[in-house]
Amino acid sequence: MLTLFKREIRNFLSSLIGYIVIVVFLLINGLFIWVFPIDYNILENGYANIDGLFTLAPYVFLFLIPAITMRSFAEEKRSGTIELLMTKPLTDLNVVLAKYFAGVVLVLFSLLPTLIYFITVYFIGNSIGNIDIGGTWGSYIGLLFLGAAFVSIGLFASTISDNQITSFIIALFLCGFIYIGFDFIYQLPIFTNSTLLIQSLGISIHYNSISRGVIDTRDIIYFLSLITIFILLSKLSLESRKW
Repeated sequence: MLTLFKREIRNFLSSLIGYIVIVVFLLINGLFIWVFPIDYNILENGYANIDGLFTLAPYVFLFLIPAITMRSFAEEKRSGTIELLMTKPLTDLNVVLAKYFAGVVLVLFSLLPTLIYFITVYFIGNSIGNIDIGGTWGSYIGLLFLGAAFVSIGLFASTISDNQITSFIIALFLCGFIYIGFDFIYQLPIFTNSTLLIQSLGISIHYNSISRGVIDTRDIIYFLSLITIFILLSKLSLESRKW
């Protein structure tokens, strides 16, 4: 499993994919919070915070992470290397976990350079350190959990198709629906008596909760459960090839 994990990391970093993902993520967020004269612009709004990053980043991840994961299994199936991979002394779960953790590491790599934004705001505030450090770290933790959840969803989408574009579209739809879809559904009149339950099924409410700097075990359990469900679904999808 460790060997496969290292191989996946090497594949990401030896090709343009990994670097493009990191650069695009930084470029889009950087333009919106430093250059474009909009509400998220740190210099324009006059507040020492990087809340704009944590508002925009989930939507950037919504497209970038499916682009990362779409080839994880789809390309293996298309090229026929999936059968060779499965002859290794690895279980289906080992294979899924190796690819999953490799994807999470790439998400982490894309987040690390954004610490430059935090350090910059920390020092350019009206008084040095005038930034909500607790809320900022909570937001980073929430964003990492969100990225990890998107990776698990993207992997599942990649296991059910040997076409990368199809995998990308499925992953984009699933990530988008689970992130904000329930926020629209719970507002329907038929769910008047169960709005909180419906809303709690989506990622958004849990991400926003962690981003306030309060690490609630219910939010952690939600993300871990969601990740586990899609990892197990990926495993079942791989096993179905034997049926």
